[in-house]
Amino acid sequence: MPRIDFSLYLITDRCNTADRPLHVVVDAALEHGVGAVQVREKDLSARALLTLTREISAQTKRRDAKCFVNDRVDVCLSVPDVGIHLRSDSLPVNQVRRLVGPERLIAVSTHSVDEVQSAEQQGADFVVLGPIYDTPSKRTLGKPLGLTAIDMACRKSSLPVFAIGGITQGNVGEVMGVGASGIAVISAIMPSSDIGLITRTLCSEIERHCTMMR
Repeated sequence: MPRIDFSLYLITDRCNTADRPLHVVVDAALEHGVGAVQVREKDLSARALLTLTREISAQTKRRDAKCFVNDRVDVCLSVPDVGIHLRSDSLPVNQVRRLVGPERLIAVSTHSVDEVQSAEQQGADFVVLGPIYDTPSKRTLGKPLGLTAIDMACRKSSLPVFAIGGITQGNVGEVMGVGASGIAVISAIMPSSDIGLITRTLCSEIERHCTMMR
C-alpha cells in the first residue's frame, strides 16, 4: 500500500466551524470520506495543541485515516502515528526526518515548483502546493499560482502533489486534470452547513476525474 493513500486532506480551523465543536465537524468529514486531517491551530499553547492532536488522532484512527500536526515536532513525537506538516520556512525536511524517524509521514507546504523539488530531494512524503486560486486566507502568499504550477510540479517531481487555495467542488476537476494527487481544503468543508454532502461531493469529483485519467 502506498504511504499516501488518501486524496482529500482536511485542514482544521476551529474558528471557522459555524459555531459547531471542531470534533463534530472533523468526525462528520471523516465519516463521509476525508482521508487525512491536519491539526492547524497556530494560536494554541503547546499543551492545548497536544491535547487537541490526541483527540483528533483518536478520531482519525477510528476511521482508518491519517492525522498530521502543523509544524510542531514536539507534539508530533508525543502522539503515536501522527505525521507532521511543515511550512515552507520550517526546519529542513531531512533534519525533521532524523528527529521523527522513517515511519512518520512528512508533508510540506510549497509555493513554487522549485520548493516542490527541494522537498522531494530532502525526503518529504508529499507536498501541498498553492495557492492555486484566489482565496482570502492565502493572499499574503502572493498571486495565485494557477493550474500551470501543478502541471509543472507533477512533471518535475514524483511526489504526490495536493492542490490548495480556493479549491471548490466546481474546480476539483481542473486541478486533478493537470496531475494533482488530491486536494487540501479548509473553507470548502469546515463552515459548510452540510459536512457530509460537501465531503461526499468532493470525493466523488476526485474519483470521477481519477477514473477519467486512468
